[in-house]
Amino acid sequence: MGEVVLAAKICHVPSMYLSELPGKHHGCREAAIAGHKEIGRRARELGADTAVVFDVHWLVNSGYHVNCGEHFQGTYTSNELPHFIKNMDYAYPGCPELGELIAAEANLAGVRSMAHNIPSLELEYGTLVPMRYMHMGVPEDEKFKVISIAAWCAWHRLEDSFAFGAAVRRAIEKSDRKVLVLASGSLSHRFSDDREAEANIHNWTREFDKQVDLHVVEMWQQGRFKEFCAMLPDYAEHCFGEGKMHDTAMLLGLLGGPDYAKPAEIITPPFGSSGTGQINAIFPL
Repeated sequence: MGEVVLAAKICHVPSMYLSELPGKHHGCREAAIAGHKEIGRRARELGADTAVVFDVHWLVNSGYHVNCGEHFQGTYTSNELPHFIKNMDYAYPGCPELGELIAAEANLAGVRSMAHNIPSLELEYGTLVPMRYMHMGVPEDEKFKVISIAAWCAWHRLEDSFAFGAAVRRAIEKSDRKVLVLASGSLSHRFSDDREAEANIHNWTREFDKQVDLHVVEMWQQGRFKEFCAMLPDYAEHCFGEGKMHDTAMLLGLLGGPDYAKPAEIITPPFGSSGTGQINAIFPL
């Protein structure tokens, strides 16, 4: 019987890759990178062999979609921010069986879902960035099998994403996999306007967003998820939630929705990045 061994809400900011490179921003995201490494380490300690990523950088306009190819390999450059991420090599095994099981379980729950094993369907950086750091220094035979799930759901209901997340949990438990589940997306996501972008690379755009983010994180640390689930639609709207925060809805659906009440563990404290709010946090099972 399979199980979710670790669940987390994580950042995937492109400045993490920039942080590796020589120049004025070298080392600027060490804390975020260390957070990813720690989450990966803990997951392996718990026996994780597969990573399922709810990726808000994969935009879909209809249905719920699972990228469960046999293997992912290539060189990635961001078309959104090519000056931040360019020529980033990657290679990860996939897990088609679990991906197909996730889609089937979601369809049984009335959430229209499709699994895709298509070699030309590439990964987005909401998956590639965390996988880079969670695999850094890891032997080839210890790599997680990777499944990426679209979480930039442009015309979808958050209620369906809660139901989808619950279906992911059921599918995992019907499988033979030990799974690390990651909601890869920001807190607030109001990017700084172009003229302020360089000055705001380490800040929030608006004090309002920062204060709401800090309050939300405090709620998570107190296990107040019933209240958080109730405020999530307004939070996503008024603080410009990335991908409308469907990654967070999926994660909470997997954990039990409003009934989930365990205090979150903050691995990387909230920080501003190009105007947005970011965090790495483990949600205990």
